[in-house]
Amino acid sequence: MATLTVKNVPDDLYEKLKVAAAANRRSINNEVITIIERAIEHQTENPYEVQARVRQLREKLDIYVTEEEINAAKNEGRP
Repeated sequence: MATLTVKNVPDDLYEKLKVAAAANRRSINNEVITIIERAIEHQTENPYEVQARVRQLREKLDIYVTEEEINAAKNEGRP
């Protein structure tokens, strides 16, 4: 496995990282790896695959919301 060194991490960012690692019961190193994995997975996600998963979920749940219904819901929530 490769080794990665991160330098000049701002103190406030490091503190947030420590808190997140503790909350997730991970070491700081494992927390950083998890964050990097999630960032890269979302970045490289194929939009066609996402669309296919959304379609499958809609069919499974048998729910379909039209654009008009979405706009009406948005407008109802606004003054």
